[in-house]
Amino acid sequence: MAPITKKLVVHPSTTSRIKRLTDILGAIVGLGITAVVAIPIVVAMQIDNPGSIFYSQIRYGLYGHPFRIWKFRSMILDAEQLQHLIKNEAQGQIFKNSNDPRITRVGRFLRRTSLDELPQFWNVLLGQMSLVGTRPPTVNEVEQYEPHHWQRLWVKPGITGEWQVNGRSSVKDFEAIMQMDLDYQSKWSVTYDLYLLLKTLHVVLNKRGAC
Repeated sequence: MAPITKKLVVHPSTTSRIKRLTDILGAIVGLGITAVVAIPIVVAMQIDNPGSIFYSQIRYGLYGHPFRIWKFRSMILDAEQLQHLIKNEAQGQIFKNSNDPRITRVGRFLRRTSLDELPQFWNVLLGQMSLVGTRPPTVNEVEQYEPHHWQRLWVKPGITGEWQVNGRSSVKDFEAIMQMDLDYQSKWSVTYDLYLLLKTLHVVLNKRGAC
């Protein structure tokens, strides 16, 4: 990986004790909710498409440090091996397809309701992610980064953020997502995080932008 920057940039969100305390408390609550809904999710998954319960993937976090992200599996078991057969509807360093045939029936429900992302509260508890932050990039995305893209990794990736509450999967231009991530960094405050968390609840309850 190329260096993030010649001089390490310390964003205030990465040193905020209030933000970290909020992450820990939110992660504990989130993991409690995950435990409650896990059984019906697992039963539905095994009836629809038997196999592993969780899906994990290497993503890049703060300053480009790799970590393993966790989700409830929403695709068929060999989905990654079949990606080259699916048309990419996005522009730039991301992959999106609004009617991806690899997504299972239960998987579509999980994505529409964002239930597939509940296991990421474990990543938040470990300090690899935050409740609110930038979108966590994949290895393939980072390998294609241009110098100005590295600024996205000056803050921790989040379960939610600007992209998730302002279009989510309907935004398919990588540079537009990039700009949202930079906007979050410039606007950041503890109060702004709380605002984005409340807006996330509104978006999820209205099932907007998911696919």
